[in-house]
Amino acid sequence: MKTLIIVPCYNESQRLPREEFASFATEHPDIEFLFANDGSTDNTLEVLRALCDGHGNLHYLDLQPNGGKAEAVRRAMLEGVSAYKPQYIGFWDADLATPLNEIPLFVEWMGKGYDMVTGLRLMRLGAQVRRKTSRHYLGRVFATCASLVLNLPVYDTQCGAKLYRAETVPALFTEKFITRWLFDVELLARYCREYGSERAKDKVYEYPLYQWIDVAGSRLKGRDFLKAPLELLGIWRKYRRQ
Repeated sequence: MKTLIIVPCYNESQRLPREEFASFATEHPDIEFLFANDGSTDNTLEVLRALCDGHGNLHYLDLQPNGGKAEAVRRAMLEGVSAYKPQYIGFWDADLATPLNEIPLFVEWMGKGYDMVTGLRLMRLGAQVRRKTSRHYLGRVFATCASLVLNLPVYDTQCGAKLYRAETVPALFTEKFITRWLFDVELLARYCREYGSERAKDKVYEYPLYQWIDVAGSRLKGRDFLKAPLELLGIWRKYRRQ
């Protein structure tokens, strides 16, 4: 199945693991990448041009002006479906906290009939999932609140690795998000609005990652967690009646 992965990039010229992307693209010609430059103020665009040059399955999209990760992902998902006609399309964090070698496993699970496969950062024996203790416990509190808002037994909404069946993209990504940090939760709310909660329980799969590393330099700060309750409230208000 043709798969396209969106990689949102904002001022990533020094952090983007170019060699890893290039090597993976060579080894997996059936998986394509669309790097979305989100109005970077450094030379990220030049880095992306150089990276994509010579690789038929690496592409870039220059989005101006900067609109934030949620908007960059939204626009790139719509462009990706239109321009490249994939069967599966998703997004992946540029810092590769989730390694690229997890992508074929996501594709494998999509082949089992799911509409959405989302990464699950579950610390357990046999896996290399390393999170800061503070973020782990904050994440558990947040996930509990998100589950209540969505009325779904979801464990991890915020992992930056997700894959969707392409035909679901118009319903999930055409409308602008009302949230800046919690668009992952909003996507689940939209799925439930479009297809129903019961289908979500059957067709959305949380895939337990084998590896996830908390990469230094994240733009998500502690104070951003303080915004989460208001954004969750906004999601509840908007989608509860629809």
